[in-house]
Amino acid sequence: MLNTLMWCLLILAHDLEQNKTLMNASNTSSFSPNTSLEMTRPSYLKMGDTVAVVAPAGVLKQDAKVIQNTKTLLKSWGLEVVFGKHLETKAAHFAGTDAQRSSDLQWALDHPNIKAIWCARGGYGTLRIIDHLDFEGFKTHPKWVVGYSDVTVLHNALNNLGYESLHAMMCINLTEDASAIKQSIETLRTALFGQLNSYEIEGSSANRLGTATGLLVGGNLSLLTATLGSNTQLDTRGKIIFIEEIDEYKYHIDRQLQSLKRAGYFEQCAGVIIGDISQLKTNTPAWGHSIEALILEVLKDTDVPVAFDFPAGHELENRALYFGRSVQLQVTKSKTRVLFID
Repeated sequence: MLNTLMWCLLILAHDLEQNKTLMNASNTSSFSPNTSLEMTRPSYLKMGDTVAVVAPAGVLKQDAKVIQNTKTLLKSWGLEVVFGKHLETKAAHFAGTDAQRSSDLQWALDHPNIKAIWCARGGYGTLRIIDHLDFEGFKTHPKWVVGYSDVTVLHNALNNLGYESLHAMMCINLTEDASAIKQSIETLRTALFGQLNSYEIEGSSANRLGTATGLLVGGNLSLLTATLGSNTQLDTRGKIIFIEEIDEYKYHIDRQLQSLKRAGYFEQCAGVIIGDISQLKTNTPAWGHSIEALILEVLKDTDVPVAFDFPAGHELENRALYFGRSVQLQVTKSKTRVLFID
């Protein structure tokens, strides 16, 4: 009975939110980097908490399967789940109009009973709505925002405001083979419930050795580049930068990394973690060097540790990472260790 009542109240609040004007620029928050901010950590989840699922970007395919798989998983963890009103809306490329996607996300950000927001999928579209969101309600009731790829824009905004977030798999990934995404699911669960402490993975011969400590920030390379010059651009001074990418030519990756370099992203950073660089397209003529060599050439003027092949990004194994959390990065040829510091 109590769960049913809570569900009804959540939906009622969501419907009322539709009548608000979400595109009023006077209601937006400033995301500009502030190195003096102390990072706020949302409360870890506990059984009975509610997770909201929204789609801030691309249109959701396989709607019924995604929704059912999401319900099944979260219920198995002892959690309640509610869905954005426009989750299954289709507006050409997007999961609803900009106003509809903003409305769903704003509702989830504001609601005090929602303890985590799980993005259903990425694609493209979060950049179109980020400046219309008001984070004042979120500041009163911080919650975990979960996703990767296009959700990089949200991670950057939240980290700039001084809040931790969770770079991890999305609901759409639950349609993949269960055995292939086992680590993705398990690290998401441990991260949400506060049980994720560290990773130790096999090293790469391309690793640049060293140890560093700093806040972990970053995300998808295309989105990091797209936010340059905006108030969601990151301040990477003293921080460890995570980067992943998919479906690009090497010269595109070089251009984007060179853009970050010109913007000062690598000048005073503490370290770099390279996640999955997936499904590289073939250059014509050939680029002539490996992706590792390309990245190290961009970073040649730095002496920070660089870890390759961290299993996070657009592959089936997409391990959860706390963004905005202080980490210690230890890089050798034989292993890479990431320790999350409380």
